[in-house]
Amino acid sequence: MFKQKEKKEKNENGKRGFHSKLIFGIIAIILIAIFCIAMTPVTLQNDTFYTIKIGEQITKTGIDMQDHFSWHEDLAYTYPHWLYDLITYEIYSAFGMTGIYVTTCILTVILGISLYIVNTKIAKNQLISFVLTAIVIYILRGYIAARAQLATFILFVWIIYFIEMFLKNRKIRYVVGLVLISTLIANLHVAVWPFIFILFLPYIAEYVLAIIAEIAIYRKIKIRLLNLRIKLLTKSGKNVDKKQKLEEKLKTIIAKNEKIKIKREEELNHPYKIRFTKNKNVKWLVLIMIICTFTGLLTPLGDTPYTYLYKTMQGNTTQNINEHLPMTIVDEKEALAAIVLILAILTFTKTKIKLSDLFMIAGLCYLMLASRRQVTMFCIIGVIIVNKMICGLLELYTKNGLEKAFKIMTTKVGYIFMICIMVLLSCHFYEPKENDTYIDETAYPVQACDYILENIDLGTAKFYNEYNYGSYMIYRGIPVFIDSRADLYAPEFSGKKEDIFMDFIDTSSIGTFYEDTFEKYGITHVITYKNSKMNMIIKKTKDPNYKELYEDKYFTIYERLSV
Repeated sequence: MFKQKEKKEKNENGKRGFHSKLIFGIIAIILIAIFCIAMTPVTLQNDTFYTIKIGEQITKTGIDMQDHFSWHEDLAYTYPHWLYDLITYEIYSAFGMTGIYVTTCILTVILGISLYIVNTKIAKNQLISFVLTAIVIYILRGYIAARAQLATFILFVWIIYFIEMFLKNRKIRYVVGLVLISTLIANLHVAVWPFIFILFLPYIAEYVLAIIAEIAIYRKIKIRLLNLRIKLLTKSGKNVDKKQKLEEKLKTIIAKNEKIKIKREEELNHPYKIRFTKNKNVKWLVLIMIICTFTGLLTPLGDTPYTYLYKTMQGNTTQNINEHLPMTIVDEKEALAAIVLILAILTFTKTKIKLSDLFMIAGLCYLMLASRRQVTMFCIIGVIIVNKMICGLLELYTKNGLEKAFKIMTTKVGYIFMICIMVLLSCHFYEPKENDTYIDETAYPVQACDYILENIDLGTAKFYNEYNYGSYMIYRGIPVFIDSRADLYAPEFSGKKEDIFMDFIDTSSIGTFYEDTFEKYGITHVITYKNSKMNMIIKKTKDPNYKELYEDKYFTIYERLSV
């Protein structure tokens, strides 16, 4: 009778616990969605403009590996995110700029929910996962835009989940998920496709080191050699004494190994700092990684998935684009705080970390310091490891601390507090953007392009323009000197001898006299920011070779007279 009553109480507690987790999960997902929408910018980013036009071009001519939007002749173009471009254009053609904004909101919401679900599944704690998801979305606010990278952020989160689950269960559905994601990324954003394979490496490295340690500790090579020598002596029927000595030596080594094995199992179960395991499923993970390398062939881009990153690293574009430059850590306070937190937990507490997680977080830190845009990967993948560390820390130093905190947050007062905080934060971040427009006229030459289309013959004009608004000119149907497709203008991709990208960099910084560049390319017209160095020089010197055609608050247009 007592046992039945106890069993009944356990079932009721289990149901209550499940009910609390379900309600908390639903509220957390709704609040994350609201927060993500609040963090999504209304104003479009420059890459979005060329994305629309490239998608439109694909519907007309397909993927012909040629550029159609610069006035430079016969530039080769690799279409590195052709599928995203095509989808974006279809949304734009159906719903306009509002459709693109709503799609960006939806993708941001999916990213936030994915982070919450994956963190909850891996770290097994809803409350910490909820808090960390909100923090990550806040840190990523500067990278949320209608760009292909937003879609791939979501896919990278799920790659980690599928890898972790496969190593636990070795189920085929996780294999299918990894292969499908690899194929999608190869078509959505080929530039980041190689990063998939970096994510496999920490798990493989841990497995390889475990094998090496096992071979060294258990003298496996020596045992095999002894077995081989004993077999040879058995076959020959000679040197019986020698055979007996070898057998005794083998027994001694095996006996020592048994003692070492017991001691090692205790050490592995209670490591000082780093948990070090040999997961046999990693062998199959290597096979999956090899299979994924062939998904680069499942694109209409030829060998681009295999060559794009190499060509990019060979050129000068990554050294001159802000987001590719090494990170100045003092300027990235959130990243600095995360690194300090990780080091503090590992150094000053008894919290343990898996060797693969240590490799992963170290690799992500290196990539982030090498290129500031990789702070995104450090956040969306590193947060899973940080989550596990924080949960381990709280379990170690508090008695049922996580459970107590969760019980408090699943009361009516807890829910009201959580909802009020998230709604207030969402309102705070959305309020400054309430009156924003899709196109920022201080950054993009909206009125200047109106003037160009009404007054200048685009059939004969060769405009010199600047990098940041070239994409908007493409969107308006005006052929450009350069735009934010940096790779297109580098000789590694363009197939030209001229390095158009570096010519722009040198000219815009006045490292090269602008007239020399204009003479080289036969420039007929110049559109420039009103406060640019070039415009200031032309105005200050009253350069007679340039006739001012148009000027507004932000942009100036000149006709170059000696063409």
